[in-house]
Amino acid sequence: LEEIPPRAGDDTGNILKQGYLEKRNREHGFFGSEWQKRWCVLNRRTFYYYANERSKQPKGNFSIEHYSAQLACHLRKDSRKSCCFELICPGRRTYEFTAPSPAEAKDWVDQIQFLLKGEFDLSSLTIPCDDEDEDETYNDVDSSDSVNTTSHNTTLNQEESNVEMEEDIYEVLPGKQPKPK
Repeated sequence: LEEIPPRAGDDTGNILKQGYLEKRNREHGFFGSEWQKRWCVLNRRTFYYYANERSKQPKGNFSIEHYSAQLACHLRKDSRKSCCFELICPGRRTYEFTAPSPAEAKDWVDQIQFLLKGEFDLSSLTIPCDDEDEDETYNDVDSSDSVNTTSHNTTLNQEESNVEMEEDIYEVLPGKQPKPK
């Protein structure tokens, strides 16, 4: 497994989803709680979990590559069972979480599945557009120029109608007479 450098819990760079989840301990002892509240942060490739949202060092992290995410009602027997989901990867540790609500659990699963599908370029986070719009061309510069030109021309035309046009395009300065041709 590659070592992933820790990131601060409040670092907002490339964060796609974050919030409190209950994480099931891999090894829970007699005195320890089976589920512990953790501040969880999902970025483009890594899932981090912290003691709380102010923690600078994660309690743990893992690359989501090759994992799958799914709702998992079987993880709990209590009223929160519809809020559970898990991240599974063959040959690797399974991570189990409980969200504050069933809708939040579904949103976490959807976000992770979206990343795993690779439907966009992970390096730039750009979502590809449909091919249907390729025929349409939009040129904001031309359209705004034509609007400005039209209004400018209208203004000039109004001024021209109020001013008598002279044949000579040169201005005669006071004290200087033009040379005869």
